[in-house]
Amino acid sequence: MRRILFMLIFGLTGLVVLLWLGGWQMQRLAWKQAVIREIDARVGAAPVALPANPDPLSDKYLAVVVTGTLLTDEVHVLVSRKRIGAGYRVIAPFELVDGRRILVDRGFILAGQKGATRTAGDMQITGNLHWPNEIDSYTPAPDRAGNIWFARDVPEMARALGTDPVLIIAAVRTDPGVTPLPVDSSAITNDHLQYAITWFSLALVWSAMSAYFLWRTRANAESPKS
Repeated sequence: MRRILFMLIFGLTGLVVLLWLGGWQMQRLAWKQAVIREIDARVGAAPVALPANPDPLSDKYLAVVVTGTLLTDEVHVLVSRKRIGAGYRVIAPFELVDGRRILVDRGFILAGQKGATRTAGDMQITGNLHWPNEIDSYTPAPDRAGNIWFARDVPEMARALGTDPVLIIAAVRTDPGVTPLPVDSSAITNDHLQYAITWFSLALVWSAMSAYFLWRTRANAESPKS
């Protein structure tokens, strides 16, 4: 009897834990979906004027429109696009009509276009504010001699180009040879549904195994001893 009781408690405890983990992932799924909806709403909103002091938290993904002069200096961030290959994000300084200088991510060029001359001068740019989190302990330092960067480090790029640490990801083409890479939510991972299915599946398997072991234990206990 004690063995049966132990197996019952053990089985129920495991089942509760697995169901709780599945439920927690469903809560995370709802939270992540809400975050993605909020980002999509901000990205697709009507653009507004650039705030006087953009905040990396409250103004992230804010749709803005700016008018000024796109300068010729550039930072090239190494990236790769599916079915296209290696290339660079082109980051350039932009001087607003009020004298402030900010960064503009113009978009993607192929590796062979690195040395090409691109359109600069007076223009209006529509895009979204962004402070990408692309730096970790494995990110190499920029090759400044070759102008090859391995991540969009906004503060460091701002120092290199003499601008404020504010980056606009252009949603419009600023040069015939530069393909804009507008901000969207596609890069945000949302695997919580798969995780939830995994935990609930494990709970089902655990229940079947627990029921089987309980049946075997009870059958052995009730079988006549020779």
